[in-house]
Amino acid sequence: MKKLLFLLFTLPTFVFATEIDLKKSTFKWTGTKVTGSHYGMVSLKSATMDEKDGHINSGVFVMDMNSMTCTDLTGEWMDKLIGHLKNDDFFGIDKHPTATLKIKHGMMGKLDGELTIKGVTRPVSMKYSQKGKTYTGTLSFDRTKFGIKYGSGNFFKGLGDKMINDEVTVDFTVVTK
Repeated sequence: MKKLLFLLFTLPTFVFATEIDLKKSTFKWTGTKVTGSHYGMVSLKSATMDEKDGHINSGVFVMDMNSMTCTDLTGEWMDKLIGHLKNDDFFGIDKHPTATLKIKHGMMGKLDGELTIKGVTRPVSMKYSQKGKTYTGTLSFDRTKFGIKYGSGNFFKGLGDKMINDEVTVDFTVVTK
């Protein structure tokens, strides 16, 4: 009887896994340079999230880097950019086909975790909001902290209008089922 009462009183404090709708969830990346910006999408390969009362407590989001698209260019220029982003100058997708965001701790509207790109893991923090079954927010990171130094003015001098900014942003929309 004591065990049954214990379970009844502790059950409301458990955090439950929430199923993610991989097709409706979006991750839009934006990279900027002196002469403008490029942006596109990357799809989720898998995702798990634990939440309670609309607050994210933890989760793991695995991005399929092979799914990366560029939505501001078309044709040959888009193909060239995506090919370059997928090679070793940037994400090295042959060796690192996924990137992972692991949420370690969540508070109301703020998440702390780890981002892994090219086998390098760094701490990240981001704000988010929730409306119904949808969570939205923006993750920003310094690409050079993950070994992506191509075109960085902090590592190469005299780049002029070829310089690429180090900060990358990812606007995310995570939809639960």
